[in-house]
Amino acid sequence: MCFRFTVLLALLISFAAACDVDFIYNGFRSSKLSLDGIAKFTSNGLLKLTNETWRQKGQAFYPNPVNFKNSTNGSVFSFATTFVFAIISEYPNLSGHGIAFVIAPTRGLPGTLPSQFLGLFNDSNNGNAANHVVAVELDTIQSNEFADINENHVGIDINGLKSDKSFPAGYYEDGTRQFRNLTLISGQRMQVWVEYHGLEKRMDVTLAPINVPKPKTPLLSLSRDLSSILNNEMYVGFSSSTGSVLTSHYVLGWSFKINGQAQELTLSQLPKLPRLGRKKRSRFLTIGLPLILVSSVLAAVSGVAYFIRRKRKFAEVVEDWELEYGPHRFKYKDLYVATKGFKDKELVGAGGFGRVYRGVLPTSKLEIAVKRVSHESRQGMKEFVAEIVSIGRLRHRNLVQLLGYCRRKGELLLVYDYMPNGSLDKYLYDQPNVTLNWRQRFRVIKGVASGLFYLHEEWDQVVIHRDVKASNVLLDGELNGRLGDFGLARLYDHGKDPQTTRIVGTLGYLAPEHTRTGKATPLTDVFAFGAFLLEVACGRRPIQAQSPTEDVILIDWVYSCWYKGDILEAKDPKLGTDYVAEEVELVLKLGLLCSHSEPEARPTMRQCVQFLEGDIPLPEISSLTLSSGGLAFAHREGFDDFAMSYTSSIYKGFSQSSSVAESLLSGGR
Repeated sequence: MCFRFTVLLALLISFAAACDVDFIYNGFRSSKLSLDGIAKFTSNGLLKLTNETWRQKGQAFYPNPVNFKNSTNGSVFSFATTFVFAIISEYPNLSGHGIAFVIAPTRGLPGTLPSQFLGLFNDSNNGNAANHVVAVELDTIQSNEFADINENHVGIDINGLKSDKSFPAGYYEDGTRQFRNLTLISGQRMQVWVEYHGLEKRMDVTLAPINVPKPKTPLLSLSRDLSSILNNEMYVGFSSSTGSVLTSHYVLGWSFKINGQAQELTLSQLPKLPRLGRKKRSRFLTIGLPLILVSSVLAAVSGVAYFIRRKRKFAEVVEDWELEYGPHRFKYKDLYVATKGFKDKELVGAGGFGRVYRGVLPTSKLEIAVKRVSHESRQGMKEFVAEIVSIGRLRHRNLVQLLGYCRRKGELLLVYDYMPNGSLDKYLYDQPNVTLNWRQRFRVIKGVASGLFYLHEEWDQVVIHRDVKASNVLLDGELNGRLGDFGLARLYDHGKDPQTTRIVGTLGYLAPEHTRTGKATPLTDVFAFGAFLLEVACGRRPIQAQSPTEDVILIDWVYSCWYKGDILEAKDPKLGTDYVAEEVELVLKLGLLCSHSEPEARPTMRQCVQFLEGDIPLPEISSLTLSSGGLAFAHREGFDDFAMSYTSSIYKGFSQSSSVAESLLSGGR
């Protein structure tokens, strides 16, 4: 009896302790948090979630589970937490994603992704009610796919990164109730308070600089019962991630409590952040400065000639209007070093508009691809660079990230994220023993469709790519398709008319109305996407030489197969028998629909995505035939005359991505 009483008492004590978890860390010198990813403790007691790396994640959790309610159907207890954080970016106006306080069913959150996913979710589980995750995000990049309000906001996330409630970062000043903006990537220390009121079923989030007492008015409040979201036992901690810009995320102190107010942090005991900028000169250097200057002058005299030669070697054009673009402009010297002097062994591709080199930036160790584009005219350069910088703000998992540019003498250099598996066309044509199976091809097709839909409808402006083709679709380390090469892209505002009148693109992908008027629209991209669909499914180029005097037009051939009642005859023989017939047929028919000679008869990219995802059925081709019989495709209406001005050698050299335009910048765009 005594033994049973002792066991019962121990269980009650344990239960009470679990229900009233209360801890505080004024720095992390001797803490035992559970760390995952690249998270670590610094020697002076900082919790450093991320470091100067590219697309990584770091997480830190309290090691023991916390009881948030008594039973599966019970109500969630009240809880409160406060922490001090700082985000230090490589650039003053750019950052590599943010930081989140998270309540999760497991530590470490396995299988999650970095970059815009903040180490919290991935493509497949984002928004899934089975996640049982609650997070407060301090987000520093606007991700349109998650409906972010801006690139500097605080949000409350329930099971996904589309915030249930969000607001720009800042605080309401006590007394005046005036709103004061805060910049999350300023490198300054800030304090966050998160409080859930169990009786009112409400979560409040408050933010303020470290020298400002907790404001009385929360930054945002969410009325939501968390009883169905949180399990009995959960883990609490932090998650953060980096993207293409080097960023460090720090937590300086943390306090948490169930059923009560979290203990106030002792701000004077918090560890110091790393020094920003250059260190002040030591006293020794100040005293010895005259001697150092004399020695430096003597050394400089002998090195003047070398310096002048080196400066000329790396000279680049920088005009006043470019200063506003800041981080988007790369130094030529950095790109020269990254590509080992643009050596041929670093060459990864060449096309009608330039040569592409692989490189590694010397400071950040970021892998990049550098495209060198020659130009002889300055006409339209300011407008062109402005568009390049705007395109650099695009963020989508199926687009190759354009990081910036550099101008030097007679050339323009465009800097992209490097894609290790190269372009899609080499898997279709150049490597007979290496190909992609149908599952991989279909995933690439859906990815490119999603990327084009984002360009046409989901971004702030309409972006017309103008050069959609297999050689401009690059494959990342997991063979996901990413649409790249925005050298010909054109932007304009939603609801307005694009003003381009110059024919640019690649033969075989040009819509008939584009060859007649020179005007590019989203539907000319759809036409090129149709040619791309047929190219991937058939393993053939849109125009392929059959003899010295005769060319095979891919659209005609697929149409003839459909007309005979066996459209699957057009599929790539290299697919063998390992394919899904319904999906191949869908892609071939959609390719024909997108290739219709009349722009109004083509689907939009939104509809293409819905067709490929199976959300809506594909219309029958027969319902779109013209009165004269058959589909009227591009080459039959204005394309033949246009194409005849080119010799057959252009068609034979199609693998080199011959372009209609003679030069990227030789005239107006």
